[in-house]
Amino acid sequence: MAPDGYAWWYVDGVSADGTRAVSVIGFIGSVFSPWYAWSGRRDPANHCCINVVTYGPGGRFTMTDRGRGALLQSRDALQIGPSRMAWQNGTLVIDVNEVSGLPIIARVQGQIRLTPSAVTEVEAMLTPDARHIWRPFAPSARIEVDLSQGHAWTGHGYFDANFGQAALEADFQRWTWGRYPRAHGGTTCFYDGIRADGSTLALGLDVAADGSAVQIAPPPLAPLARTGWRIKRDTRCDAGAAPRQTKALLDAPFYSRSLVQTRIDGEVVTGVHEALDLGRFRSPVVKAMLAFRVPRREKWP
Repeated sequence: MAPDGYAWWYVDGVSADGTRAVSVIGFIGSVFSPWYAWSGRRDPANHCCINVVTYGPGGRFTMTDRGRGALLQSRDALQIGPSRMAWQNGTLVIDVNEVSGLPIIARVQGQIRLTPSAVTEVEAMLTPDARHIWRPFAPSARIEVDLSQGHAWTGHGYFDANFGQAALEADFQRWTWGRYPRAHGGTTCFYDGIRADGSTLALGLDVAADGSAVQIAPPPLAPLARTGWRIKRDTRCDAGAAPRQTKALLDAPFYSRSLVQTRIDGEVVTGVHEALDLGRFRSPVVKAMLAFRVPRREKWP
């Protein structure tokens, strides 16, 4: 991977009762690590991690920036330090062995299993020059979570990846993304943003349970309440309806993840939503704050 580059593989899941959730991101060129930014982004492989966050009772945040000695890749697996994600007979198996960051330091261990209903062939450009690519591998999946702090549940899961050749803040001012499971068994996804040159990203994708996908004209953008850190948010919603946050998951100075209820084609749906403010992320103060939550561990035996 060239300097400034990144790759991430993202998994999330929500329990069937909506009380718990999880997110996992395997990073090479960890775009949200202050250590990668401070290094000048010269060596993406020297800034990698598997970020695991659990939400709900006993929730923990783990994100350790590791050196290239901790990175091991094969065709079907990504291992970074003590944690690993790998395809095994059509299931993505994630073995977790991490330590949570402040304010509660604790071991987070266990396994997550994500089984897609199908894998798509979709690859979407987020910028016209293809410097940023979105790959929604499995928008509809079953997830089984068995982690410490009492996180043992099943529910709806999601798996995608992003690949890039430049820092996010070099090409985007902000973006929002959402994935909403549908009654037909598939998932509808929206990717919206404002690029650095002022142009807009407005992508709607409807993916059936069998993995077939069609690009759709997104319904109108509708505002969501700002986060505790005052991040501006919106999502797609039928005209005349109003989306709302049903559960806050992660609220950071430049980023939020939450469960959001909206209406699409007359159907009320609830899914995972994120908002990213790259102007905030550029701030040296924000990066310094992040260093307390994202420790750097360069060496690995």
